[in-house]
Amino acid sequence: MFSIFKKEITLFFSSLIAYISIGVFLTITGIFLWVLPDNILANGYASLDMLFSIGPIVFLFLIPAITMRSFAEEQNTGTIEILSTKPVTDFQIILGKYFAGLVLVLFSLLPTLIYYYTVNTLAVPAGNVDHGATIGSYIGLLFVGAAYLSLGIFASSITDNQIVAFILGLILCFFFFMLLDLLPQMAIFASADWIFSMFSIQSHYQSISRGIVDTRDLVYFLSFITVFLFLTRTILQRRRW
Repeated sequence: MFSIFKKEITLFFSSLIAYISIGVFLTITGIFLWVLPDNILANGYASLDMLFSIGPIVFLFLIPAITMRSFAEEQNTGTIEILSTKPVTDFQIILGKYFAGLVLVLFSLLPTLIYYYTVNTLAVPAGNVDHGATIGSYIGLLFVGAAYLSLGIFASSITDNQIVAFILGLILCFFFFMLLDLLPQMAIFASADWIFSMFSIQSHYQSISRGIVDTRDLVYFLSFITVFLFLTRTILQRRRW
């Protein structure tokens, strides 16, 4: 698994993929936080709420773009067959690619700690920030990125076309983050809102963002990720046969 992980990390950082991904994330979130009219300085309120509101939306587009080549490119070029002959299991290959993507997500979030430091310094008095909610939001945003990665890798295993993989990943991320949260607002689904809330990424993300890391939310994210990684393995095995 480590050899796959190392290969993917090297591929990310030896090309423009990592730098563009991190740059796009920081640019968009930075614009919303500090440039647009409704920014932190204009509001006079020391909070990173905008970062944690826009972050999952940016990841929704960015992560499928990162993962679209994971297996689609391997299957298109035939290198997946070479990988299968290596002394690693399918699941180790999947985990190697998954954790490489997770490192990229983490590297995208780390520079935003500068925003946290800045807001903490600008607060009156200094340090007058809801640290619990901020830390919870960072944990939640990392879990959202991790969930998107599992969906993106799953989408990439279904097809050998990277564009199709991107679109499928985008649709899946949109469905689990936004659509499952919007459907209960329709009268026909109102009575089943608790079911949609149970499977909605956004619902569990908002729960963690309050600053209380509930075991149920952790179980949800870990189960969600595990299910889609195992589905990816199933797809790969079936395509091989």
